[in-house]
Amino acid sequence: MPSSRSFTFPDPLPYQAALRISDVNILPTARGEFRAELMQIDFDKLWMQRGRENLPHVVVGEIGSHRKAITFLTEKQEMTYCGREVPFGSIVVQRKDRQHRRNPANRHWGSMSLSNDEFHSACKAITGCELSDKPSKFVVQPNPDVVSRLLQLHQTVGMIAETTPTIFAMREVGRALEQRLVHLMIRCLTEGFFSTMSTGSRRHDRIVARFEDFLEANPNQPLYLTDVCAALGVSERTLRWACEEHLGMGPIRYLTLRRMHLVRCALLRADPSKATVTQIVTDYGFWELGRFSVAYRKLFGETPSVSLRVPPVDQSAFLNRPSSLAGQSTG
Repeated sequence: MPSSRSFTFPDPLPYQAALRISDVNILPTARGEFRAELMQIDFDKLWMQRGRENLPHVVVGEIGSHRKAITFLTEKQEMTYCGREVPFGSIVVQRKDRQHRRNPANRHWGSMSLSNDEFHSACKAITGCELSDKPSKFVVQPNPDVVSRLLQLHQTVGMIAETTPTIFAMREVGRALEQRLVHLMIRCLTEGFFSTMSTGSRRHDRIVARFEDFLEANPNQPLYLTDVCAALGVSERTLRWACEEHLGMGPIRYLTLRRMHLVRCALLRADPSKATVTQIVTDYGFWELGRFSVAYRKLFGETPSVSLRVPPVDQSAFLNRPSSLAGQSTG
């Protein structure tokens, strides 16, 4: 039997933890109070999500390999996925390796996923063949009529979950909705046109992935652009181009933003009776504490000491309305 849950999040940490089949970090790139809304609906085989975030942000991470997932915009906007512009009406087939996304302010999005076996079975049943799984092909432009019907049905299912979830208790209704969603999903992917990454884009993609690996291996060391480029074996100009393409900013600004969010995460999780702001901040390579405090307050709207005193974030506190129906867990 289908189940549904709705959440609101005033912080990116519990929000990124609640997203399905993904291990990602969400880094807001603009000052303001973060707010996200998330709805999750589970059918017998199909999982779907609908979400919205108010601040522009960068997403870095990986998608689980056990399910085939797609994501798309549900309002007329654009986003950037692995350096590729994705306009409204296009669909992203989620890659299994590391990925970067740049999302605009007030983004509205949807996603759907099936287990790998169920996805391949659905492809064979609907089209008679399997979908090619080439890593360089991940943005598809579907037939406009088919994707329009998918977006409309996805929205309708979300409205049912929000306003009259008891309809899902009617097993045949739930089964019919699931079958229709799967059918439209497969048609969008198999009847659409996949765009392929250029040689230059693939190279930039690999460079940014190596850049992330290098940052993870050196979380608290002072890093200089010349040293980073030497470690990666690329020129400063090439690294800047790759980062602008994938992250919307240069490597030094991204390094600083990334570490600022790591500090915030550490402050929010720390015990103020055992940890100090100075200890945590210097652990992540920030030595000029006065300048750091000013930059931190400008980005997050509060001082590091205030963040340290905030009670640990409890994801369950942001649950709006669990479904009254029995069904699979959405955790």
